[in-house]
Amino acid sequence: MGPPPERPVRSQDTGRKAGLVVCTIADVAAGFLGLWILLFLLDANQGNGFVEFVHGVADWLGGWAQDIFTMDTEGLRVILNYGLPAVIYLLIGHGIAARLNRA
Repeated sequence: MGPPPERPVRSQDTGRKAGLVVCTIADVAAGFLGLWILLFLLDANQGNGFVEFVHGVADWLGGWAQDIFTMDTEGLRVILNYGLPAVIYLLIGHGIAARLNRA
């Protein structure tokens, strides 16, 4: 008995795979932003290479939203200025993924 016949790739399978990729990218972006918020609030060593890397990635991902909120409390400012892009990435990414999964 030979191998099972190959199943043709359907557009639904392609849509699900694309949706998974979009969802994963959005989750990773939001993860970096959330990790930077956590490291900042826990007063992580800013001179550490890992902390610098996470901060750099978070700055790049959330640069468009910097200084939207300008309150005096630095911790709250970081939460809002980096949290807003994280939430937007999640909403847009998961929304696109849901549409791709339906296609």
